[in-house]
Amino acid sequence: MGITPQQFEQMKNRLGRRVAAPRATVGRARPAEPSVIRAKNTIILGVDPSLRGTGYGVIQLGQPQPLTLAQGTIACPAKWERSRCLAKISQTLRDVIREHHPALCVIEGLFYAQNLQTALIMGEARGAALAAIAVEGLDIYEVSPRKVKQAVVGYGAAQKIAVAKMVQRMLGLAELPAPDAADALALALTHAQGNGRFALTAPKRI
Repeated sequence: MGITPQQFEQMKNRLGRRVAAPRATVGRARPAEPSVIRAKNTIILGVDPSLRGTGYGVIQLGQPQPLTLAQGTIACPAKWERSRCLAKISQTLRDVIREHHPALCVIEGLFYAQNLQTALIMGEARGAALAAIAVEGLDIYEVSPRKVKQAVVGYGAAQKIAVAKMVQRMLGLAELPAPDAADALALALTHAQGNGRFALTAPKRI
């Protein structure tokens, strides 16, 4: 039975589609995009920037309480040049992000310093942290120190030791976290509370 040229072209098109479809599944499966991976994991990174001791903490939301994936302090000796400290802050945070794939980062908001030199140095450390986090593609939110204390302890002028003890209790940690790491974990916990009873204002995205 003969076929027309138009019918022949239609057959070719149908065959082409049938052959092309399986080719997408041949070989190694394409990995999911980082944004997709992060969305499924509900992991939060908290960062408390400082030139000599930047604290970081990574938690994963869950029941009955969040799980602590990582915490620590990026310590830089006093004899190190500022540039060396900034490089270590940046590289360490990038390593932490690549290992744990957080969905977002919460960083401590700006505070008022009476000493201009101190403010400038803190700004440098904060800038190094922000740049590293942004390069890895995370959304970044900032929370003021007072709001963090209010959310975690229930008192906006709470001392560091009170914050550390409450963080230990909320995360079920065997040991009291170091002050800078505790502050970073508190930042992550504050964001995790969302619109809970201690949420004063919506987090500021930067």
